[in-house]
Amino acid sequence: MDRRRFIQQGSAAFSLGTVAGTSLPLSAWAQARKDTLRVLSEGAPNSQDPHGEGVSRESLGLFFNVYDRLVNFDRAQLSPGVFKYDYGRFRGELAERFETSADGRTLTFFLRRDATFHDGKPVTAADVKWSLDRAVSLPASKRQLATGSLENPSQFTVVDAHTFRIALPRADRYTLPNLALSFASVLNSELAKSHATAADPWATEWVKAHEAGGGAFRIESFTPGQQVVYTRFDGWKGGSAPQLRRAVFQVVPSASNRVAALLKGDADVALQLPPKDLDALTDTTRAKVVSVPVTTSFRFVAFNTQAKPFDDVRVRQAIAYALPYTTLLRGANLGRGEALYGARPGKPASSRFPQPYPYDTQLLKAKELLAQAGYPQGFKISFSYNVGDATLAEPAALLIQEALAKIGIALSIEKVPSAQWGTLQTEKKLPFFIDSSSAWFNDPDYFFRIFFQGDWRWNFGSFKNDELAKLLEQARWETDRAKYDLAIQRAIEIAFEQVPLVPLWLPTFEAALQPDLQGFTYYIHGQVDFRPLTRS
Repeated sequence: MDRRRFIQQGSAAFSLGTVAGTSLPLSAWAQARKDTLRVLSEGAPNSQDPHGEGVSRESLGLFFNVYDRLVNFDRAQLSPGVFKYDYGRFRGELAERFETSADGRTLTFFLRRDATFHDGKPVTAADVKWSLDRAVSLPASKRQLATGSLENPSQFTVVDAHTFRIALPRADRYTLPNLALSFASVLNSELAKSHATAADPWATEWVKAHEAGGGAFRIESFTPGQQVVYTRFDGWKGGSAPQLRRAVFQVVPSASNRVAALLKGDADVALQLPPKDLDALTDTTRAKVVSVPVTTSFRFVAFNTQAKPFDDVRVRQAIAYALPYTTLLRGANLGRGEALYGARPGKPASSRFPQPYPYDTQLLKAKELLAQAGYPQGFKISFSYNVGDATLAEPAALLIQEALAKIGIALSIEKVPSAQWGTLQTEKKLPFFIDSSSAWFNDPDYFFRIFFQGDWRWNFGSFKNDELAKLLEQARWETDRAKYDLAIQRAIEIAFEQVPLVPLWLPTFEAALQPDLQGFTYYIHGQVDFRPLTRS
């Protein structure tokens, strides 16, 4: 059975099996429909391991629903029925309470005594320690948690079965926010260890394909690239019991099919819709569009700054002067976003970041820079996009291909399957590509540390700059706001000049929902947190 046929039959089975094809009376069907959420997406989760490498953004949604952390972010209401996570306020999840020492270097967490994993095993401080030991030992989670001074297993201590302590080398304002991320998820250590081997002591291969959580939902079935079915874990103690009993996350590549299913009432949430469909849905009462301005996300074009021809800053600047910014924003995104180009040349006006770069479309200047770099006739290079992002990335790639041809750069466009995208980015095997990403936290120094330094996936351009590294280390610990702003403004100047990547615009997160769905909470991964959702 091919993928398209599976999806079509899966959709039919959902409708027929629970309505016409079932022996349930109408009232029972109505109750079942009320308790079930169906989410349609362009991409799919590719892993069940919250500490794993190369995971898709859809996997982040899975992690939040299936695993608990010591703490979770609180949330703020944006509009009736719509919320956004607040990374400056926290509430206990596995921890019923926590304390911070006077010097900020010791955090003590008191675990809920009645919390269990999905198999009924009680959650203990030993599980928390094993999980954080694992998280700071595996590459992806290790790099993220280090941004909050969580770096070594020796920092984690089991005080007793329900008390856990973290020691920090110095007080760090990013420690608690990091503990609320999926990278700090707590796993059932006995279950995971039973599948560990000498060659794989952290059971990475097993956890990638099997959940070991105790979160609000457990996985009923997982079909890579196609569908995940979740059922509510009625023993969950990490928060208020979810209203929904079941959730079905399905991949439907066609945006028009996702919209049609939503309008028919066969789906509850449609993600990754193109702007034209969102515009049309705004005018109907059969769906509502959630729209959240996002200041920590950006759409960009990236290149490998450590490999030819992009190791020459003049080539990067030439690209920045050749991109058809306005056409991209208006054509590929129908103007839905805040431009990150076209600033007046000179010093940055503030320490806000991202902010518009001093580049716009100037083809003559682009050609001059290419000639100075030794490429007067241009060059040939591949340009990639994620198939799971095709709704926007495909038309954008075609516009970029057309624009760069005008300065002699011939692009061969490569469509990369979603399941491989993260791995190829991590292994730096994409020379030139378009993507979007987000920083969990809105502070400029954090944004720079995530995207413009470090040997990891999120430094998309593999950028290295010694002065920038010193400025960011200074800003991270700076308590004087004026000194902080000066350091960040110099960092922004370096980004303007060196072009680690080319930002295009700040997007707006948008999703289409059934009108009766309440409690939608936006996170930067843009996935659906099933736990707070209710039907009015």
